[in-house]
Amino acid sequence: MAFVKAAWRILVAIKDGLVLLLMLLFFGLLYAALSWSPKPARAVSSGALLLKLDGTIVEQPAEIDPFALLSSSGPQSHEYRLSDIVAALDAAKDDRKVKAVVLNLDGFMGGGQVALSRVGKALDAVKAAKKPVFAYATLYSDEGYQLAAHASESWVNPLGGVAIMGRGGSGLYYKGLIDKLGINTHVYRVGTYKSFVEPFTRSEQSPEARQANQALADALWQQWQDDVTKARPGAKLAAYARNPVEAATAAGGNLAKAALTAGLVDRLGDEAAFGERVAKVAGEPADERAGDFATIDLQSYMKAHRPANDGQIGILTVAGDIVDGEAGPGSAAGDTISALLYKALAEKDLKALVVRVDSPGGSVMASEKIRTAILQAKAKGLPIVVSMGNVAASGGYWVSTPANVIFAEPDTITGSIGVFGILPSFEGTLAKMGITTDGVRTTPLSGQPDLAGGTTPEFDRIMQMGVEDIYGRFVGLVAKSRGKSPAQIDAVAQGRVWDGGTARQIGLVDRFGGLDEAVAEAAKLARIDPKTARAYRIEKEPDKFVEFLQSMTQREDEDADAPRDMLSRQAIVQRRWAMQAITDVRAMIGGAGVRADCLECRSYGAPRPGAADERGLMAFLSGFWRGEF
Repeated sequence: MAFVKAAWRILVAIKDGLVLLLMLLFFGLLYAALSWSPKPARAVSSGALLLKLDGTIVEQPAEIDPFALLSSSGPQSHEYRLSDIVAALDAAKDDRKVKAVVLNLDGFMGGGQVALSRVGKALDAVKAAKKPVFAYATLYSDEGYQLAAHASESWVNPLGGVAIMGRGGSGLYYKGLIDKLGINTHVYRVGTYKSFVEPFTRSEQSPEARQANQALADALWQQWQDDVTKARPGAKLAAYARNPVEAATAAGGNLAKAALTAGLVDRLGDEAAFGERVAKVAGEPADERAGDFATIDLQSYMKAHRPANDGQIGILTVAGDIVDGEAGPGSAAGDTISALLYKALAEKDLKALVVRVDSPGGSVMASEKIRTAILQAKAKGLPIVVSMGNVAASGGYWVSTPANVIFAEPDTITGSIGVFGILPSFEGTLAKMGITTDGVRTTPLSGQPDLAGGTTPEFDRIMQMGVEDIYGRFVGLVAKSRGKSPAQIDAVAQGRVWDGGTARQIGLVDRFGGLDEAVAEAAKLARIDPKTARAYRIEKEPDKFVEFLQSMTQREDEDADAPRDMLSRQAIVQRRWAMQAITDVRAMIGGAGVRADCLECRSYGAPRPGAADERGLMAFLSGFWRGEF
């Protein structure tokens, strides 16, 4: 007994010590966070504004889990807000301290064509202000090269090159595996072109999906070429992209030399030589390290030049998948976004509302909550202007229907007005293992959906009617919004995805333009001078503690982890495919109600980590009856 008591006292002492240690750590971090303010790395009075974009450009960065941040042992992939980058470049062109702008694109993973075009325009404005823009990468992908084309000087490593892939590619189809496993996939859908279900029901694209996807890819590819050619008219872009083998062969297999010969880049050199070139313009760094240059830190510069958030033009961002309930920035949660808008309407003297949409869709209930909140703003007399980013499809279009005016870009992906639901049952799988089911019923819907024994014809018919009803509601909303008949909208709906240029021609959007044009139009409708109009972003304030943790955990140098050459970049793509397969299978098994997700949108928006929907069967059925899509 004495031994047990002694052991217990030791355990209690260890526990108390750990608690004390954790409390000291917590209060130490809390004090540091409260007293912390970001400081520029290697602060200098003047130099080059360095855009080392080791991650993606997004409309709204996702909320960061502080525990994941603390537990991560590797470098973090960053998300850069599009408007922050544009504001920083706009400030840089008139800032005498900024001698040049430098793009380091070794770790850049994309941002969507609309966002990259907007950054390209901001880079052009810097050049027009007689300030050089330098770009460097070991290997330029399509996304990185779209930015580099706007540089005054584009450099590539002699061991690298420019890999122009174009639009399009392969997707995963699971029909063969589903058949082998004996899974019965029940599909309920409306829309000839609603191809999201096809990976679960076919081994290849349907002719209708192939036609629509080819048209979309061709349109986006042409717009990409137009942007790059306008920025770099002397480059032999078309020939290089059309026959890369011929270009590489002529250069003896040296891809960097092939890019130089085609006029895609200006100089070959490693990072040290590039740094020496920039230093001649921007100045030497304080520590005089070889191959380095005087640098102005991007994060600090963006924060210093972020516009004051005190205007009368509200900007409501709907970015990411539209989901029920609450969620942080980067995910469009119906409860969260509607609550933020109601709060702003009650507390702020808003005169107009701009809804910035960058979403492929999601839950119809969440979409309807957001739409209802927007209608409340409209009922208060606020003009509503929608600004579409990379993607505004399905639920992203649903929330756009209250608009007085809809702006989009030629390469915005929109439409996808169609709905579907997927429900697997496993009677065939169980039969392969010698397992069968039996029971009794009192109605045709007793025990439905029976994932072990299969669904009844009555259940399937009710589900299909529910999907058709939601589709009819969707078409009706769009018809009323666009001043057209339901038949006219149905003709351009059917789940088809359109590029922004075509969408304008068929009446789904009104004008071309970005967020700036939308804010100016909102000011005009509210009878506010556009020159004095200021915006107020309706969103959650950033967590200072998380910002502090980010500054503490961010590595000074992540070059070793950047996917520099073509093979290492392909490894990233393969990992995404593997993760996408897991996400797709979980979504099919776990279910997510009636949906109108945009399969094509995955390829053209900013790459973001996706999480499979892990809700259970009851949540699936609840979502089904609530009309999720």
